[in-house]
Amino acid sequence: MNEENLLFAFALTTLAGLSTAIGAGIAFFAKKTDTKLLSTAMGFSAGVMIYISFVEMLSEGFNSVGHVLGEDVAGWIVCGSFFGGMLVTALIDKLIPSFENPHEFHDGPEPPPEEQKYKHLYRMGIFTALAIGIHNFPEGIATFMGSMKDINLGISIAVAVAIHNIPEGIAVSTPIYYATGNKRKAFFYSVLSGLAEPVGALVGYLLLRNFLSDVLMGVVFAFIAGIMVFISFDQLLPAAQKFGSHHRALYGLIGGMVVMALSLLIGG
Repeated sequence: MNEENLLFAFALTTLAGLSTAIGAGIAFFAKKTDTKLLSTAMGFSAGVMIYISFVEMLSEGFNSVGHVLGEDVAGWIVCGSFFGGMLVTALIDKLIPSFENPHEFHDGPEPPPEEQKYKHLYRMGIFTALAIGIHNFPEGIATFMGSMKDINLGISIAVAVAIHNIPEGIAVSTPIYYATGNKRKAFFYSVLSGLAEPVGALVGYLLLRNFLSDVLMGVVFAFIAGIMVFISFDQLLPAAQKFGSHHRALYGLIGGMVVMALSLLIGG
């Protein structure tokens, strides 16, 4: 891990998290969101995450652990860490009730007439912000650790995460705005949910920095790869198809992989 990248890594993670504010802005000011573009962008984000995970992060994990413990042991440790990342993300999803889980997609709320329904929407928005914050926490660790290892890798992860966070900003701000009529409050909660990413980065760094080794870094990279692959298949691709179409999501996915491959080839 390169300590010289510390400030840049933290700034990059913060910017990726704050892209929820872009989603809030779209919800407030766009007369009609271009869902086809959103679909392609989310497919693109999934493509970047999946390609990085399998080609770069798992490879880095095998190399780091294998260098110390040997290839045979590294295979078991890295695979266990990869699927462990998936398991932890699945448990987080399981612990959040589906109605309040921002990744269980529903139709956008319409302004209800009764006061009770307004209160219900407000509660839904708050819980959505909380749920997104929980999901963003490990994404912050992923962006930060990637940036500490390699700036180009960190930028790629940050771009993918930022695209992913835009519809999350919409998911938080829309129900709160309909419930309160207060754009500032809706925007505040949307931004707050995104700030979980730099918090995750800071907590991850403080907990791990005294124990960092090649083996631990390999485990962390494999674990993060598992998180990103799970997020891509569980959240991004289903959402991309819902907002657009199967083929549009697929084209975005392939485009993300191509761009990521070219950036790694050129940067490498």
